[in-house]
Amino acid sequence: MLRHARELLAVRSPLDAELIVSEILGSWWGRRVPGGDVEEVIGEALVDYAADVGTPAALALLTGIAYLGTPRQAAKAERAALALMERGVARPGWADRVGMVLPEECHVSRDVYGDQDSIICTYTYGGRDRHALVVMVDRNKPGAVHAAVLHGTGGAPPHGTGGTARSLEPPAAAEGRLHPPAGGMVRDAWVSSHVDRLLEHCRQEGRTNPLMRFEQLDQRDTRAMLQRALEYTNDTPDAPVNESLGSYHAFVRARVNSLPPGGRLPHPPVYSRDRRATIAIRFLASDEAEELSDRSAASRCVDRIIEYGCAHDFGRPLRVSPIKCELFLLDWLPRKVLLSPTEQEAVPHVLAAWVRWAGKRTGLPEAGVRATLDAVWDATAKFAEAYRDPAAFGLDRALVARLLPDGELEALPRRAFALPFLSGRHRLSGRHGSIDLSTLDPADPDDRRILLEFEHPGATEEHLDAHERLTERLWNGDPPQLWETAQAMLDVGFERHEILHRLMDVIDGCGDDPPELRRALRVLRHATPPE
Repeated sequence: MLRHARELLAVRSPLDAELIVSEILGSWWGRRVPGGDVEEVIGEALVDYAADVGTPAALALLTGIAYLGTPRQAAKAERAALALMERGVARPGWADRVGMVLPEECHVSRDVYGDQDSIICTYTYGGRDRHALVVMVDRNKPGAVHAAVLHGTGGAPPHGTGGTARSLEPPAAAEGRLHPPAGGMVRDAWVSSHVDRLLEHCRQEGRTNPLMRFEQLDQRDTRAMLQRALEYTNDTPDAPVNESLGSYHAFVRARVNSLPPGGRLPHPPVYSRDRRATIAIRFLASDEAEELSDRSAASRCVDRIIEYGCAHDFGRPLRVSPIKCELFLLDWLPRKVLLSPTEQEAVPHVLAAWVRWAGKRTGLPEAGVRATLDAVWDATAKFAEAYRDPAAFGLDRALVARLLPDGELEALPRRAFALPFLSGRHRLSGRHGSIDLSTLDPADPDDRRILLEFEHPGATEEHLDAHERLTERLWNGDPPQLWETAQAMLDVGFERHEILHRLMDVIDGCGDDPPELRRALRVLRHATPPE
């Protein structure tokens, strides 16, 4: 890394220097290391090493880290740089101007669907070296949104107080101040020195392309939004980002922090159970839904569409786009939802009707509606292949229904792993008589205990308690790394019995400490496989 840092001695522009330092800091971004935070284990170790080397290249690197590093890295780098300067180590010519940027304007080039935003922030070094930072924020989020995000900081509203008389459309931005949407993941970023050419291209596209918009943003709100998006990206394990993002990550973080504070993020509208039901009723009563023949299946399908928009699309059930519909049909439904045969047949037709109805209500241009419908019909042929009904593998539908009372299809493998014995007769320990296991509900804690007693005859109460704690976590997928670790161990040859006991030991050893449990599971998944 210090060899790379020698390039800092050859550049004159503080912008070029910052980009080189950001690339160095990004070489470990997003990685996981045993023993702590990678920014501390590697990043702070690099600062210490540069301080010990004490060369002009090391001082140049420390000067850049003092601006671009994490708060801990920056503080250590600044102290080390001052010490080297006191010893007479030569500073690079750009050192006085590094980080001395002034923001000019913030703009957004966005599609009308709400899929993706390109946030453009322009800066200068006191009127010189004008440049633009472009941050691509993807708002198609696969994954659940926490209740606090859906309902604002006040949490979920009481049942029945969702305000069903309110407009179903998301509220408009406050007059005179355009707010960027609240959710999204930073997928990519880059820097351009051709600022005027870039802005004119975006303006021209906004004028000529009916599916694109180009608007100016409030700098304070832009800072708040990009900080939220960076936090979400950082907190997502193995985030699906462009491979070059790491090189720009530190630069983006520093430039975002140079924008003025005080911004406000809009809260997504609240969609309580009653309000969701109202949306479904209005859709089913609309002209667009008139030709749906199986009204019962259509009702259940539209409930899934609304659920996906509320919980997995940043609280935007009425938003439709080609990408969102493809993710719904080909990714979320096949992974997460147990559909009946009639629902499997109906869902593409219900989704197409929903696109026409929701597109009209949200003002989506006709060209956008047509493009989204084309995507739905293109995905329909693939849906039959992507959606694998458990019954197609010979699994009894009644048995599957017992394991999936919530319809969460993705949970089927881990719940079957936790509770493989759901039929047969079990003699009740210490009691007269026996019980038919097929009559038990594995979602019920009492019945689950009986199933565990059947699998582990003669086990002590303490041992059964440990199995019960593990089974409950596997049933709920809490944390997700638990089942991921079990799968990794199965793949390398561990037997189920040994996996269960190793997982139980980890859970008991970590107690009520979620970060420690996740750390221990990361270690366990790399355990030496049996010979």
